Amino acid sequence: MVPRTYQVRTYGCQMNVHDSERLSGLLESAGYVPAVQGQVANVVVFNTCAVRENADNRLYGNLSHLVPVKASNPGMQIAVGGCLAQKDQGEILRKAPWVDVVFGTHNIGSLPMLLERARIEDEAQIEIKEALEVFPSSLPTKRDAAYAAYVSVSVGCNNTCTFCIVPALRGTEKDRRAGDILAEVRMLVDDGVLEVTLLGQNVNAYGVEFGEREAFGKLLRACGEISGLERVRFMSPHPRDFTDDVIAAMAETANVMPQLHMPLQSGSDNVLQAMRRSYRQDRYLGIIDKVRKAMPDAAITTDIIVGFPGETEADFEQTVHVVREARFAGAYTFLYSQRPGTPAASMPGQIPHEVMQDRYLRLVEVANDIAWAENKKLVGKTVAVLVANGEGRKDEATERVSGRAPDNRLVHVALNFEVGVPRPGDVITAEITHAAPHHLVADRVISLRRTRAGDVGEQPINNLVLLGLPAMRPA
Repeated sequence: MVPRTYQVRTYGCQMNVHDSERLSGLLESAGYVPAVQGQVANVVVFNTCAVRENADNRLYGNLSHLVPVKASNPGMQIAVGGCLAQKDQGEILRKAPWVDVVFGTHNIGSLPMLLERARIEDEAQIEIKEALEVFPSSLPTKRDAAYAAYVSVSVGCNNTCTFCIVPALRGTEKDRRAGDILAEVRMLVDDGVLEVTLLGQNVNAYGVEFGEREAFGKLLRACGEISGLERVRFMSPHPRDFTDDVIAAMAETANVMPQLHMPLQSGSDNVLQAMRRSYRQDRYLGIIDKVRKAMPDAAITTDIIVGFPGETEADFEQTVHVVREARFAGAYTFLYSQRPGTPAASMPGQIPHEVMQDRYLRLVEVANDIAWAENKKLVGKTVAVLVANGEGRKDEATERVSGRAPDNRLVHVALNFEVGVPRPGDVITAEITHAAPHHLVADRVISLRRTRAGDVGEQPINNLVLLGLPAMRPA
């Protein structure tokens, strides 16, 4: 019997990427195999995001494109999951009745069963749970890279930011036991992983469910004691919960990388208050100063929303001021997007699109100039680059491979056949010879270190990690 094939299409944040790894693991444990490039998959799964309005348009546009494909391939199934499925629920089947399965953020483990039921009953299936029943990390996972892995420390969020719909879709924060997190990390390291990224909607609030304020700093230090774990990162912290003990843990734990992604959203105190962000400009810049004093070489990146309701030109200039003061290595900048169901959607003072666009372009120009200037400071420096899987420019055209420096900057490294041919997961030590706003070039290769992750990466990667851990800490 020929196995059925699948394809997972992912939109949104790192949490969604990690969920897609679980969806792939679930399907492969149920007997499906990945569709090869150019092949029409028997099952196409959309793992959706609902943060921005264009996410809706993108999903329904892509679903429309599959109508003739499905008509030409009897037995093909389409499933929609993730945040947009949790938000729209039955609306998806009304707008796209050719969809076979709709499932939410709290029940991704149900996908294989729902696909099977839809086939047997020849009827679309929808299952949306309103609360998490099983912590997703207990599900099988298929990773695309042997050298790096995501590890969830929590799911959900207790914040009430007026622009954000995520808490309504992901639920309140649920924390995993530290022992379960560390057991997963050790298992990944035993499997060849060199780098883990700890994930949470508000990752440094970890421990709130336990009532332990310094739990996240302790978790970072515990990761530092795991032999073979070379790089630890985390996404995304909230300035409100960014405490001095976390900064100390970052600076004092050798394998915690000198990198911080901390969303700003706005530099205006008035806009931050309207956003219900529980910090102000001085608090944010104070954290940046402390991080830089503890880790002078840290690369700091951020998220910024332009055009929040009521934002004046003076408010916008305050955001530009913070960008100039913080000197971000990168700023992910977005136009404000109205999301039905959020308080901000009905606030007065909605900003015209042309005004938002003008501010956006001006801010991006400032942020790019700063990022470029910061990158230029690294020319002549020696960095250790963890070679990545298919990231950056094409090797054939440039005779370079791509990877990440410890501070997470993207580096394109020249091939040097005298030291050897690097594989994804190997580490190249090289000198930075050129800087651009969004990447670095290292054409002077010093050495190549082959790693166990590189050895594993030479084999087909199909790591179905069945952890069998408790769902979550009991209330």
